[in-house]
Amino acid sequence: MQTLQQFLEQKEYTKIKLHLTKTNHFEIKATINGTKGLFILDTGASNSCVGFEAIETFKLKAKDSLIKAAGAGAIDMDTKTSTKNKIKIGKWTNKKIVLVLFNLTHVNTALINHNSKPVDGIIGADILKKGKAVIDYEKKYLYLKL
Repeated sequence: MQTLQQFLEQKEYTKIKLHLTKTNHFEIKATINGTKGLFILDTGASNSCVGFEAIETFKLKAKDSLIKAAGAGAIDMDTKTSTKNKIKIGKWTNKKIVLVLFNLTHVNTALINHNSKPVDGIIGADILKKGKAVIDYEKKYLYLKL
């Protein structure tokens, strides 16, 4: 019988290692506009996000947004958006990613308080859908379709 990995590799998926944190989140490494970063993988986040402080780091062209963000215990947060960003996760890439920018301080404070590393942002359902993602929770791998 075929393993999940063998099946997905036949379907042209690439495998990316996930790291389970002490807060029970999966962390993933990704590159945005040529700069590497650390992200939480969040299937419940509708959009992928980065913190305001990462605008220069990831060379983002930020525009003000009327949309208010909510999540991780915070509501009504001001946001900006950045379009046409190139993201690379493992061997998977996409050049048309829209990112939501907001203050990630509350997220990183919670992570630090639980002895986890702060993150640059969140990989959300938008990217997971574009990559036709499959998550192997037991073996801690994310698969994205090339």
